[in-house]
Amino acid sequence: MLFYANALIKSRSYYYSCKAEGIINFRFLLKMGASEAALHFLSGEFSCQFRTSSILAKSSSLLCYEHCLKSRNFGDMRYQQIKGLSKWKKCSSLNAFRGIHSVFGGEKLRSRSKSLICNCQQPERFNEAIIKNGNGRSIHAISSKIPNHAQDEQMIKQENGAQLFSKGLKTAATVNSAFPRTNTDSIEDEAWHFLRAAMVYYCGTPVGTIAANDPSEATMLNYDQVFIRDFIPSGIAFLLKGEYDIVRNFILHTLQLQSWEKTMDCYSPGQGLMPASFKVRTVPLDNDESATEDVLDPDFGEAAIGRVAPVDSGLWWIILLRAYGKCSGDLSLQERVDVQTGMKMILKLCLADGFDMFPTLLVTDGSCMIDRRMGIHGHPLEIQALYYSALLCAREMLAPEEVSTDLVRALNNRLLALSFHIREYYWIDVKKLNEIYRYKTEEYSYDAINKFNIYPDQIPPWLVEWMPSKGGYLIGNLQPAHMDFRFFALGNLWSIVSSLATIDQSHAILDLIEAKWEDLVADMPLKICYPALEGQEWRIITGGDPKNTPWSYHNGGSWPTLLWQLTVACIKMKRPEIAEKAIMIAERRLARDRWPEYYDTRRGGFIGKQARLFQTWTIAGYLVAKQLIANPEAAKILINVEDTELLSAFSSILSSNPRRKRSRKGVKQSFII
Repeated sequence: MLFYANALIKSRSYYYSCKAEGIINFRFLLKMGASEAALHFLSGEFSCQFRTSSILAKSSSLLCYEHCLKSRNFGDMRYQQIKGLSKWKKCSSLNAFRGIHSVFGGEKLRSRSKSLICNCQQPERFNEAIIKNGNGRSIHAISSKIPNHAQDEQMIKQENGAQLFSKGLKTAATVNSAFPRTNTDSIEDEAWHFLRAAMVYYCGTPVGTIAANDPSEATMLNYDQVFIRDFIPSGIAFLLKGEYDIVRNFILHTLQLQSWEKTMDCYSPGQGLMPASFKVRTVPLDNDESATEDVLDPDFGEAAIGRVAPVDSGLWWIILLRAYGKCSGDLSLQERVDVQTGMKMILKLCLADGFDMFPTLLVTDGSCMIDRRMGIHGHPLEIQALYYSALLCAREMLAPEEVSTDLVRALNNRLLALSFHIREYYWIDVKKLNEIYRYKTEEYSYDAINKFNIYPDQIPPWLVEWMPSKGGYLIGNLQPAHMDFRFFALGNLWSIVSSLATIDQSHAILDLIEAKWEDLVADMPLKICYPALEGQEWRIITGGDPKNTPWSYHNGGSWPTLLWQLTVACIKMKRPEIAEKAIMIAERRLARDRWPEYYDTRRGGFIGKQARLFQTWTIAGYLVAKQLIANPEAAKILINVEDTELLSAFSSILSSNPRRKRSRKGVKQSFII
């Protein structure tokens, strides 16, 4: 049985110049049994000495902080509570040790002692205590006294009361295969175990969860990073569990990364962009290789596949900020000056004037959950639904200041225009389909019916046969002379949650999901989009992407993480039985299949060809769905209730003339379309 630990072996100057990371494996052959070897590793005569540094971040690529060294008496660490070994949890180089089954790959370690780049030393040297001086600052006092850890074996437990380390270290696959599958409570317990094992620590405090913790994969790629969108279900799960610290820390640390310098081939994007992900790295301090510090290394898309900026990150951040306030009751976080400033920066970036004639956000392909080329460039529904929700959440949280008046006015104008545009032009049902079928083209007029010059021949044959008589949905995209008729699950579900869709449209979307259950759910909920691109269409639109083959990954794959969005939408519309049915289907396989990232085939029968196991947002999505079904009232932290003022203005527009001519007079009105 093997122990693994991460360490950086590059010098700091080389690290900053190349942004390279050397990862090495630290292996222990447990000849004396797992428990004894574990204790020798943890106490194994290592005591940690930390030194504060007056040298803060000097690099433009990394956000550096000094160690936030705390004892359990000074703050809630929410780390593995190792009584009598508090020095271990303060050791920043071990922050990456995420649970009893974590496995990390890399080159073979040449020297054991060098693997712990924090200044761990032999016991005969020093032990350090944290004291407070008269000014309330923490100082690190050195003591020669060595604590006795002879009785520590019985006290090394995880915070949530999981099994003792002394009972043996197991890989995730081993733990999973031994877990009973018939008891749903045990499945939830297992899910919580793996979710906590995916937690990432920065200076001893939890700041997020990694994307996947798959021990069967030799290469982590970027799955060992904390993704903004991936953490959302994890954050919601912790909020509903009453564990608020990790969410608060996540919000504040990602906010600090927002203003970080980001460039791509000498070009910098607009202020307000949130990173796609970040990673906690441990590096040696300047002029002192025996001491280490944690740094946050963000990725704004400059290192991502395809180099696409994450448009949805900032929108999800605002949604999570509101959920935190509503669930914890702690409104002081959203009232902070830095949080208000960060929120305004996101809004100004989204509300900036451009060349577009539409109120929808114009984005490139791959800028949201579907982060590869899938033909969603333009005005994808997912982005518009998140955009609408984020605008509503931000308006609710913005502090009433004079400087915010113009921003709120612009926000209200966009909310009304966006809701009208999506409800009027994205909606499709049998009636609207027949209307499009009879469209006249090449209409040059201010009051044209076919405003976007959609050609009736664009209606795909599959849609004519597939569209049920009862039900409908919001199409995936709308541009001049182009309608993407594919059904995208996240965009439609979040349109329900955010009230972007009307009440009738929301019910119709759920009616369609029920009517087309075998296509959208089948053996595993939920299809990310339907149908899949196939044949020549797949080759042209995806470029022949080998990962997005038909009915796989983003191209018609089944994603269990969508369970939580489905559950919120169903609870809002008072139809929880739909979500309960989907959860029951997922429960039969998720734990047994080791929590895959996605499933392949038309019915979702196979684990995805390149799916990571122990995918964190699969685990968190299931937990949130179960929590909300058990307590439907908790869904209110995510739901946006339709604004009566906006609804009144919207109704007024429809009743007067939705296809009115352009006015040449400066008519004063509250809202602008």
